Amino acid sequence: MAERDAGHDRDDSRDPLDEDAAWAELVAAYGEQPDPEKGRWPATGDDERPTAPEPPPAPTAPAAPPSGRPGGFIVYAPGVGPRDAPAPEPMDEDDDEGHFIPPEPPPLPTGDVTSRFAWIAVLGGPLLLLIMVLLRQELTWWITTLGIGGFLGGFATLVLRMRDGDEDEDDPGRGAVV
Repeated sequence: MAERDAGHDRDDSRDPLDEDAAWAELVAAYGEQPDPEKGRWPATGDDERPTAPEPPPAPTAPAAPPSGRPGGFIVYAPGVGPRDAPAPEPMDEDDDEGHFIPPEPPPLPTGDVTSRFAWIAVLGGPLLLLIMVLLRQELTWWITTLGIGGFLGGFATLVLRMRDGDEDEDDPGRGAVV
């Protein structure tokens, strides 16, 4: 692929880049501060090419005499705007704002004993097997049975105790009753 692209898209009019000279120049200039005026674009945005001077604009007469009412918008001085107004002084009622005390959180829901033991079995069975493997202990038949059986038994208990979405047994919303 390198041979195919070697002659393709190559501009022979440019001088080849001397990488060693470029690196030597970079290393020699390491730590020097660049000249701030060199390479700076003019502040006016114009390039420094001489141009023909423009004639001054022709004076024009005002189209209409100024009316007595003010303009339709407000002109602020530079650096002054509607957001620069002084902040209002805090009132006495605002003093309690910094002393917010959150209300007590609601108590945690209590589950029944069967659900708690099922969760212990689901999480504890694989955890027992993992600890035995990490500690390089022998996995006897009863430890393996306890770990796998605990997981399967706890999972089955949790699935069987799941509530379906229908809480009301006498809900007539399932269709016509014959």
